[in-house]
Amino acid sequence: MKKIFLFLALSISFISGQAGEKPAYRIFDRNGQPTDFNQLFEAATKTQVVLFGELHNNPIAHWLQLELTRELYQKTGQDLVLGAEMFEADNQLILDEYLSGLINERNFKAEAKLWNNYDTDYQPLVEFALQNQLPFIATNIPRRYASLVNRQGFEGLDALPADAKRYMAPLPPAYDPELPGYKAMLEMGGMPGNVSDNFPKAQAIKDATMAHFIYKNLNRSGIFIHYHGAYHSNNFEGIYWYLNQLDEKLKMLTISTVEQQDPMVLDEGHAGLADFIIVVPVHMTKTY
Repeated sequence: MKKIFLFLALSISFISGQAGEKPAYRIFDRNGQPTDFNQLFEAATKTQVVLFGELHNNPIAHWLQLELTRELYQKTGQDLVLGAEMFEADNQLILDEYLSGLINERNFKAEAKLWNNYDTDYQPLVEFALQNQLPFIATNIPRRYASLVNRQGFEGLDALPADAKRYMAPLPPAYDPELPGYKAMLEMGGMPGNVSDNFPKAQAIKDATMAHFIYKNLNRSGIFIHYHGAYHSNNFEGIYWYLNQLDEKLKMLTISTVEQQDPMVLDEGHAGLADFIIVVPVHMTKTY
């Protein structure tokens, strides 16, 4: 009988060895060298702004956002500021009311413009801010104004009243159409003329506005961690570029999230995307 159990144990061990490990993610530096979460965290503590680029439906990115936020809070305490693309600037009042305990969660969820994946992906961050009395900044331009730029360009914003302009970067925003990320957006239509020149401008006004509210709410003795789609800071463009226009001495760290068939070696095309690149298997479970 003992021989049978020994045979089964050896068989299971052999099968497990054949299957190998199934890493959920791996982290690389901008040069494509493997690193780890501890190195990422240490680098984040030496900066003023952490731009954490996610894939919106990726659970690993959302989990690591929360873990990094927890660790930074242990390091900085009340000097930590949170902010996110997922909250539009005209929702700052209701977000503040919820975080200060003036309104309950039911009213907050009913009246704020929350993304469909709020409960699974962003609520943990908001609740962390609530529990620890940390500021959470709604940084994005209201989508109706980004849509206006997509139709009429930046000039379309000029006709808005002063109250509306409080929810966006000062006009006119700086804009470099030669930035590779914006140029690539013009090629998305496949054929010349299929995409309006205003399409990347709509992206740019989002980037400019997020940078504006990050910079406006910086705690000079602490760290601002910002959550957004990775394309808003990949290749040190987007939000990063606009923050650099505001203050070229600002210390920033960028994080990107990518998917690969093999997470153990960084694909050549992903090198240099950010200071740290989180690689997740392409078949990772999605949050939506």
